[in-house]
Amino acid sequence: MLNLVLPKGSLEEQTLKLFEQADLPVRRGSDREYNVTISDPRIGRVKVLRPQEIGAYVQKGYFDLGITGLDWVGETDSDVVRIMDMAYNKQGVGAPVKIVLAVSRDSGIEKPEQLPGGSRISTEYPNIPRRYFERLGIPVEVQLSYGATEAKVPEIADAVVEVTETGSTLRKNGMQIIAVLLESSTQLIANRRSYEDPVRRQEIEEIQTLLTGVLTARGKVLIKLNVHEENLQKVVDVLPGMKSPTVSRLYGTGYYAVEAVAVKSEVNLIIPRLKAAGAEDILELPISKIVL
Repeated sequence: MLNLVLPKGSLEEQTLKLFEQADLPVRRGSDREYNVTISDPRIGRVKVLRPQEIGAYVQKGYFDLGITGLDWVGETDSDVVRIMDMAYNKQGVGAPVKIVLAVSRDSGIEKPEQLPGGSRISTEYPNIPRRYFERLGIPVEVQLSYGATEAKVPEIADAVVEVTETGSTLRKNGMQIIAVLLESSTQLIANRRSYEDPVRRQEIEEIQTLLTGVLTARGKVLIKLNVHEENLQKVVDVLPGMKSPTVSRLYGTGYYAVEAVAVKSEVNLIIPRLKAAGAEDILELPISKIVL
């Protein structure tokens, strides 16, 4: 059985939603409960902890499997197996976040190499900027921040290293980004010894299959329709599909049943084209999992 650790905080809601959709619902007495359960024979102890700690705990073997951000794996220099990119953030499906170096727009600094030695860097990620400036050969003073990092420039800090999705908050506070130190996404990680064990590795891969199936299905729908033989090729030409559409003859008729997977955001364009091509009885159905 696998001991599992899930992230508390910004990733918590989307992680619990993902496990629910993967038929691995997390049961807890309240939002403040850290010891939770998942009713699955492959999963034993489950905890919900801060993502900052998860990489180190998985490395040490306190847990076999965990979910955290790549930024915290890098910050804690955790030696773990990165099983898969989970392709979601606190708002759902989205692009990776970025760990950036930003300075005041009034500073006149356009690139990291222009920061003078002894500059004060405020950040929640002390190790990432420390290693970055060591590579540049610039001695800096890294100050640990507990929030509102951008507000500390210029009185307390000369620059900040901050996580951002769009950079809009930094810009609103008079900051400009001069470097991207790291792109971070949500990761499924495993303890190396657990991953090398054949039994636990199989359990890890089975959990991965369920989670991947949900993530692959997001933003996709199943299109089902009927079409007369004379219009079949025209309809098939309209359908996108992950692979060739499934086509089967309807018994005793000149009609065929056709089904294909489509991107939800494109359905508003596809369905009218299918209708114009001769499709009938068109259905759009949600998909919970796609296991390739």
